[in-house]
Amino acid sequence: MIDVRPEVAKALDLGAAVVALETTVIAHGLPSPRNLEAAERMKAAVREEGAVPAMVAVLRGSVVIGLSAEEVASLAEGADVAKATTRDLAALTASGSAGATTVAATAFAAGRAGIAVMATGGIGGVHRGGERSMDISADLAEVGRTPVAVVCSGAKAVLDLSLTLEVLETLGVPVVGYGTGSFPAFYARRSGLGLEHRVDSPEEAARLIARQRRLGLPGGILFCNPPPAESALDTAEVESLVKTAVRASEEKGLRGNEVTPFLLGHLATESAGRTLAVNLALLEDNARVAARIAAAYASLMD
Repeated sequence: MIDVRPEVAKALDLGAAVVALETTVIAHGLPSPRNLEAAERMKAAVREEGAVPAMVAVLRGSVVIGLSAEEVASLAEGADVAKATTRDLAALTASGSAGATTVAATAFAAGRAGIAVMATGGIGGVHRGGERSMDISADLAEVGRTPVAVVCSGAKAVLDLSLTLEVLETLGVPVVGYGTGSFPAFYARRSGLGLEHRVDSPEEAARLIARQRRLGLPGGILFCNPPPAESALDTAEVESLVKTAVRASEEKGLRGNEVTPFLLGHLATESAGRTLAVNLALLEDNARVAARIAAAYASLMD
C-alpha cells in the first residue's frame, strides 16, 4: 500500500538524509508551467544539500514515496488529480485514482516510511471565520499525531493565523521559529504573532527533533522559516490583498476545497504576480532548509 521507491528506500536503510515533499502545490496550488518549475527547484535544492528528495502522491492504488520526473509531470498536467488528505488515502488507493498529497497526507506517509523531515510552502490551518464554520485543515491534527518535522513559512496567509496557532497549541505541536521569533505570514516575513521557541541552525533543529522523540512525545514539530527577504512582501500589503480576496470569494459563495485555490489565484492577479514569485522562492528555500535539518539529524543519529 505504501510504495517506497528504491532510491529513497536505500537512503533510509543507510540512515542518510531524506526530505519528503508534498504534491498538492504541484497539482492544485500553482499554475502551469510554474508548478513544474517549483517541483524541479525543490528537488534540486534538496539534492544540493546532500539529501534525497521524496515527492509523495497516490498513484495506481499505492501511496508512492519518491516520484519519478514523469510521474511529477503527470500530476502537474493531469485534470483529474484529487487533492488527497489523510481521509482520502484509503478511498483513492481502493479506486486506483490519482491524488496529490497535502501536508497531512505527506506527513502520514513520511511517518510510516521513517522519514523524519518534510518541506512545504505553508501549512493549512483555521480559515477566517473558522470559529463559526469549523473549517480547519486536517494538517494541524496530523502534525499533532505524526512524528515528522515540517519546514514551512507558517500557515497560508489567507487563513486566520492567530486561531491556527491556538489550535496548534491545543494539539501540543511545538511551533519553532527558524532564525526568527515571529510566526511568518507566508508572503511576509512577520505576522506580528510571536513564537516562544526558536532555533538558528540545522544542528539546533536536529537536536530538538531528537529530544522530542527521546521524550516519547507524540506528533511532529513545525519549523517556521520566513520567506527570503529579497522576495517577501510587506505585512500590511499582504493583509490588504487577502481581505480583498476573501471578500471576492464570499461574493462568489465559495466553500470548502474551492476557497484556497481561488484566494491564491486572486492574490497572484491582484499583486501582478508578486505573490507567485514569493511562493516559488519560499518553496525552494524551505526545501533547502529541510535538507540541511535532515542531514544534521542523520549525522546526529549515526
